[in-house]
Amino acid sequence: MSDIGLLMAGVLTAGQAFPPKLPEQPLLDSDNVVQQSKQSEAKKIVPPTQITPPELIQPDASLQTVQSALKPEHQNILNKIREKIPSQGSFVQVGDKGNKGNKGDKGAGDRGQGEFTSSSSLSSPTPRIPPSPPPPLPPSPEMSQVTSVSQLDDVQPSDWAIGALQSLVERYGCIAGYPNRTYLGNTAINRYEFAAGLQHCLEQINKLITNNTANTVKDEDLIKLQRLQTEFQAELKQVEQRVDNLESQTSEIQANQFSTTTRLFGQAIFSLQGTNSADVDLFPRDKVPERKAETNLTFANSVQLTLATSFTGQDLLLTGLSSGNLNSSASSVFNNMGRLGFESNTNNDLYISDLSYRFPVSDNLGIIVGTVGVNPTNTFRGINPLEGTGEGAISLLGQRNPILAIGNGTGGVGFDWQISDRLSLQGVYSAEIPSFPGNIQAGGLFGGRYTAGAQLTVAPTNNIDVGVHYLFSHSPDGLLGTGIGDAQLISPFAPATAFNTHAVGATVTWRINPNFNLGGWGGWTHSNPVNLSGSVETTNWMVFAAFPNLLRSGNLGGILVGQPPKITSSSLPEGFNFPNFSEGGTAGGRDATSLHVELFYRAQLNDNISLTPGVFVIFNPDHNAANDPLVVGALRATFRF
Repeated sequence: MSDIGLLMAGVLTAGQAFPPKLPEQPLLDSDNVVQQSKQSEAKKIVPPTQITPPELIQPDASLQTVQSALKPEHQNILNKIREKIPSQGSFVQVGDKGNKGNKGDKGAGDRGQGEFTSSSSLSSPTPRIPPSPPPPLPPSPEMSQVTSVSQLDDVQPSDWAIGALQSLVERYGCIAGYPNRTYLGNTAINRYEFAAGLQHCLEQINKLITNNTANTVKDEDLIKLQRLQTEFQAELKQVEQRVDNLESQTSEIQANQFSTTTRLFGQAIFSLQGTNSADVDLFPRDKVPERKAETNLTFANSVQLTLATSFTGQDLLLTGLSSGNLNSSASSVFNNMGRLGFESNTNNDLYISDLSYRFPVSDNLGIIVGTVGVNPTNTFRGINPLEGTGEGAISLLGQRNPILAIGNGTGGVGFDWQISDRLSLQGVYSAEIPSFPGNIQAGGLFGGRYTAGAQLTVAPTNNIDVGVHYLFSHSPDGLLGTGIGDAQLISPFAPATAFNTHAVGATVTWRINPNFNLGGWGGWTHSNPVNLSGSVETTNWMVFAAFPNLLRSGNLGGILVGQPPKITSSSLPEGFNFPNFSEGGTAGGRDATSLHVELFYRAQLNDNISLTPGVFVIFNPDHNAANDPLVVGALRATFRF
């Protein structure tokens, strides 16, 4: 939207970094931390956090056209694998959730993300690109055997070697032309190539002698051939040995084809991060700060490994492993607006973050299915050029439109349909806990929290990409699952209530020139409780500027300004509304608005290492004007291998 990429791209692929837990009694989302009861207002609440592990994104500063719904991480993975596989057709283009090189000329309608983002999906197969051929050997008779010199278009009667060619062609049948009926007489050959041609002539003459046509073979020619055979005896033996070695290697490749079609890609992040010390008003009714928001300066890590396997050259099996120890700061700063995009709080235990299979069913339709790593984020084509946990924006909000994270989906099925060069459609159904066989209200493929959605990706011009998103999500407990901003729909003092949510949004990027991009997104949600009257609505937006190759090729600068998800309207019965939970849960929206301002600069030190300092400020955190601004700084070092 390189070397790592395949998703890719995008890349490593995003997914859930640890096994999902069953929902408990209505938990406070990391968006808003409040007292669990009116009798314990002095007690500090540690809310749950929703962790989105980093993806493998394919760095690539070059311009390229990517036909992909799998984030560009995966496209580059397939490109590397296909040189290992015998020609069996074309590869499915896969994109990232990964960020990759700048987009090509056809726009997002037939491409994945650019160099500096991430993501994941499928698209139509594209023609296989063969490796550069070795120096040509003398053509064999099977290629284009000629019986007369006149059949060779580039041989003229005036050529100095015409007599020799006539003898070899018409008397001995030693010369075979290239498929285009040319001889290429001025092309240089080495001794091995000459030996191969000589061997062919010897075989032809032996056939003539065996068939009692000795009159055709002149004695002087036999003497010359015998001398040549003696002189080139060593080369002829080496040609035979090379053929034997090639046959042996081919047999070994065929016998071990699985290992030759699997490649390992990795991403490791070391990060240093911290926040300022800010006063926080937990209960907006009095506008008086009661808490101090601050965190320790921490040094953490996050690692992702991806095994990319292709069985036919057109499919892709991704197995992702994730580990890390960077926790969310939400419990310390009393809101989730200061979260980083590369969090992975697995306590350094290793978890499966992706287990998905992508394959084509036609030239323009691809399918993705998996128990982990199948959700809107990984299935929809990426538009934001600043996406990428290892190489993009440092904040979680800066990664993508928050509505794409609704539902916390992990496993399910999706598709990518390339309708035309400039138009594509992606769709997905994803469940939060697809493996849970118990209570239908808590998990299962069609129970608990689940999401169904689609994205129409359009490239109206070569420099503009637009993605229009729609999602439907069911939540059994009133939590949207976005992990940022207002993701909790009801008061923490109200009983758990199921909600159905409709979300609509759009993301656009305009590549003004190769070194300057502008873009933004907006999102709106409308949530209806299953057993209550009323509804809840939220909005979010972001505008950004991207500066690829800033100061040096491969670097990236970014500026982002936006609003985290905010409840603008809540008309539930009294006692259920979240914005005024401290005043009895009366109807209404948020009084104030948070503003997110972010700056970062990625310095690409070499092909495998980048260093990204960044800072972002949240004004009016938690949509509360009584809160001091929250400042978050980070220094991220990314290693790709």
